[in-house]
Amino acid sequence: MTMDRADFGGLEVRRDRLMDGLRAFGANYAEFTQRFATWLGLHSTDAAALVEILYAEDKGAPLSPARLSERVSLSSGATTALLNRLEAAGHVVRTREHTDRRIVTLRSSPHVKPRAEEFFGPYAGRMVAEMSQYTPEQLQQFEDFIFHLRETMDSLLAHEYKETRAGRSPGAPEGS
Repeated sequence: MTMDRADFGGLEVRRDRLMDGLRAFGANYAEFTQRFATWLGLHSTDAAALVEILYAEDKGAPLSPARLSERVSLSSGATTALLNRLEAAGHVVRTREHTDRRIVTLRSSPHVKPRAEEFFGPYAGRMVAEMSQYTPEQLQQFEDFIFHLRETMDSLLAHEYKETRAGRSPGAPEGS
């Protein structure tokens, strides 16, 4: 079975629209995080880190400082400074819950979770309402699609874009 040029053009247009939609969704999500930062009186990077801590805690897999550092793309020193600010503001606490007492777990403070739920509640409600319009089979397809896109992005970031430097193309050998 071959695809004629008209079908390919239609598919290419659909892919472009889908990529544009994904980019716009990502930009909107970043804007939600920025507005959350403003609402709490935080720097946007601090708010992004706080969102990561809250999300991981919600999923039952609280973050360590090292994992947070990976999630927000900061050095360990910058992450420590960020955590010091969040802790001083009363938004997070560092605990030692693991049997290996050297392992630090990041938790949201008791007062910040209700504030985050207040802020993100309308977002979550509308997302649930939107997703309820789709069948379980369609949602599974979306989930699979997003999973594979994320795997692709993770691989690109881990390999081709690992050591991107100014003026050097991603994946280019040293000296390029």
